Amino acid sequence: MIVQKIAELIGGQVQGNGEVDITGIRSIEDAGEGHITFLDKKKYLGQLLGSKASAVIVAEPIETDKVQVIASHPKLAFAKLLAEFYPEPRPKAHIDPRAAMGENVSLGKDVTLSAFVSIGDNVVIGDNTVLYSGVTVASDCRIGSHSTLHPHVTLYRNSVIGDHVILHANAVIGADGFGYTPDEKGHHVKINQIGRVVIEDHVEIGANSCIDRATLGTTRIKEGVKIDNMVQIAHNCVIGEHSIIVAQVGLSGSCTLGRHVTLAGQVGLTDHTNIGDRAIVTIRAGVLRDIKSGEVHGGSPNVPLATWKKYVALFPKLPDLAKKIRKCENRLEAIENKRPRE
Repeated sequence: MIVQKIAELIGGQVQGNGEVDITGIRSIEDAGEGHITFLDKKKYLGQLLGSKASAVIVAEPIETDKVQVIASHPKLAFAKLLAEFYPEPRPKAHIDPRAAMGENVSLGKDVTLSAFVSIGDNVVIGDNTVLYSGVTVASDCRIGSHSTLHPHVTLYRNSVIGDHVILHANAVIGADGFGYTPDEKGHHVKINQIGRVVIEDHVEIGANSCIDRATLGTTRIKEGVKIDNMVQIAHNCVIGEHSIIVAQVGLSGSCTLGRHVTLAGQVGLTDHTNIGDRAIVTIRAGVLRDIKSGEVHGGSPNVPLATWKKYVALFPKLPDLAKKIRKCENRLEAIENKRPRE
């Protein structure tokens, strides 16, 4: 594809020879002749100038002999190009004879059921949806159109999956919420989890992540949410539209996230926590209190990020401060011991 066609595809403008042929897309470090890359941070300019890439996507013109495509959001443009050059492969629609189906199963057009897929009773699957090998779909589930369930995904009963959803390998949707109450002998009595999980359109859930069914009602993952690998979302949580949840995050029961929330890696939320729209929680924070819209929090227990940075700056000084305090205490004690008693 020539650079001019690439510019038209991403809505950019060419600076240089638009007839240069591009055969692939690479990072700045790996790009060679015939490749296009992108630059979204000035700190990588030196690497770009030393690169052999034939073209680069930039937000504004730079001093270089490479052909440039000027686009307002280079990384977004790069993502669009990756999808164009390297589309995600999808199998040809088919029903493998080794797939097992229960009663009253409804399949849309061009559905793929790979080997050893297991479908329960009263399941509905929309058009152009792919279930890879070993997927298990329990009874009364609904899966929308153009969705992809990678190997060994498990949907428990009555789970609802929207359109254009991607569930990566070994994700578990709709397992029982972790609910118990002690009896008079201190034994843990299970509370039956009779709710469901609803995953709305354009959601992607990473490998080995688990989303528990509600005790009553619905655990809901709203439109456009992106969840990384090894994330635990407990019963009755609601995740707002287009939120990002990074690897190894854990949400206790009945947490509510607003729209465009970001939870960095290994964040933990206590139960019934509310996080407002566009709030950000930094890595390894322990959230024990609500966070208002637009706030950035860190630390455990969580505090506003500016406060947490002050804490972090003080931590290395604490041993010396403790020594100084002990010296002051000893001096004060010595002075008091010398003072004549009345």
